[in-house]
Amino acid sequence: MSRPTPTRAVIFDLDGTLVDSMPLVLRAFAHALRPYCGEMSPEEITSHLGGPPDRLLRKLITDESKVTEAMQRLMDYDLANWRLIQPFAGMHGLLDHLRGARHALGLWTGRERESTGLILHEHGIGPKLDAWVCGDDLPTHKPHPGGLEEALRQLAVTREQALFVGDADVDVLAGAACGVRTLLICHDRVIDPAVQAKAWRTVHTPAEAYAIVRAELPSL
Repeated sequence: MSRPTPTRAVIFDLDGTLVDSMPLVLRAFAHALRPYCGEMSPEEITSHLGGPPDRLLRKLITDESKVTEAMQRLMDYDLANWRLIQPFAGMHGLLDHLRGARHALGLWTGRERESTGLILHEHGIGPKLDAWVCGDDLPTHKPHPGGLEEALRQLAVTREQALFVGDADVDVLAGAACGVRTLLICHDRVIDPAVQAKAWRTVHTPAEAYAIVRAELPSL
């Protein structure tokens, strides 16, 4: 019987996985959409998250000519409030543990590179990562696995050697399409059974996910 392939790398999503940004993300989209779609609930917006923001806006705004204006509203709101984003408790400890054990660390986010860089710099996350792939780096977006494949390429690991951690259905679907085990943080939302079946493990909080990653990748 062959031994399982050891995990050599962990690839993380950003929003809702490493940093507590989802409340701000939802408020930003609500602000951007309000003149064109009225008041939208967080649940309605969450159901459309995944990929670049302009794709979400195009899904929900019927008048294509208003998408650029809505995108500007979104960017202005983000720029005014992005410093409200904070790391989840235990995130830095986990990354330090993994780096100390010489595991490769990557990031794959639907967020564009400019705001990703601001967040990573503000919280000292960037130097701890060996690779990062952002929403505007490639023509494909979650749940297409292209960004995950690019992260694997940059980290020089195979799909069998990687673990992906995210908090969205599109993360699970992308991981499954790429053949990478995906740990889903559900934040107490109800998960579609078809998505749940594709996740390697599902937990409620980032703290639970961090504990599983530590157990899966102990110190060398």
